[in-house]
Amino acid sequence: MHRHAIAIFMYAIKAKILYDGTSNKAKKDVYILFEGSKIKGISKNKGNAEVIAEGIVTPGFVDAHAHIGMARSGEPSNEGELNEKMNPLYPLLDAIDSVYMDDIAFRESIEHGVLYSHILHGSGNIVGGRSALIRNFGKDIGEAYITHVGIKAALGYNPRSTQDWKGTRPSTRMGAVALLKEQLLKARKTKMLIEKNKKSIEEVDPVTEIFMDILDGKIPLMVHVHKEDDIIVLMKLVNEFGFRAVINHGADVHRREIWEKVKSMGMDVIYGPVDAFSYKVELKNEYWRNIKHIVDVRPRFCVMSDHPFVLQRNLHLQLRYFRRFGMSREESIALISGNAADILGVKNIGKVKKGYYASMVVWNGEPFTLESYPIMVIGEGKVLHEE
Repeated sequence: MHRHAIAIFMYAIKAKILYDGTSNKAKKDVYILFEGSKIKGISKNKGNAEVIAEGIVTPGFVDAHAHIGMARSGEPSNEGELNEKMNPLYPLLDAIDSVYMDDIAFRESIEHGVLYSHILHGSGNIVGGRSALIRNFGKDIGEAYITHVGIKAALGYNPRSTQDWKGTRPSTRMGAVALLKEQLLKARKTKMLIEKNKKSIEEVDPVTEIFMDILDGKIPLMVHVHKEDDIIVLMKLVNEFGFRAVINHGADVHRREIWEKVKSMGMDVIYGPVDAFSYKVELKNEYWRNIKHIVDVRPRFCVMSDHPFVLQRNLHLQLRYFRRFGMSREESIALISGNAADILGVKNIGKVKKGYYASMVVWNGEPFTLESYPIMVIGEGKVLHEE
């Protein structure tokens, strides 16, 4: 894989077709002008810029839910670091601290146009810790890190399946919800005491302080939830406590009415993965045709790989189902680029627009055909891969 910097100079990519990462109609025969790490404009004329590649252009893809670098290719599964077994509710954990950038899966992801990953913990804990957005092309985790995004939480089967781990562990779904509510109630009461000057913030323990930030909307909860009834339970918690929750997965949803309720509440969805094996009971209704329901209703959503459950290099292949059920090519590309960045709250990636990072994929043909592949991948102004 080639990896070299382009000197500070105006360069251009000629896009026969440009999918800019939004639902806007694709542009044809335009030049994407960039200097350093940023896009300077999109024009019908290249001006004095040097054209370095030509083809169909998409943004660098954004995987909104992955465990790449934590569950690492070529290493025994017991060396993976998705879950910390010491405590079922420990938001001080930081996913960044268990990512190794020498995971060879990063190289494969870059070659297939996936440049950014939202790294989350597994779902064995009710609250797993802080998630983070990283550059797949960072040489080390300091260079890769972009920002923290949210706190990973989990409802349903997974957090009650870990009773042999340390700490107070639930054996039922209601037990998991009760343990989560206990922390939220404690944080709410602590906030009230501080507001009444009966307690100072210096007296608050770090875990409760993070739950206070969740209640204040400063940190969203990224909630693992597959089944319809678990989504309804999550909605009840949101209504009771007022925090922001992003549904992660939802693969067992098999009625459009659930997505209608999600949309009416204004909740975002990181959907999928849609090409993974249904290996547990909470996925017994998982079916690729369920995708039609979320497409028909259209809450704001994007698509994940859940790497390694679907290899991140195959992220864009999942788009075939969304095309089949009526999404345009532009809308489908946005599911793994602009939509993902918007849901994660990041403003300078996922779209090919002036002022955004020059992170782009140049394809030899339509990304939706099996014969097509990236001929050049550019990450923030640097050529990362070239065929």
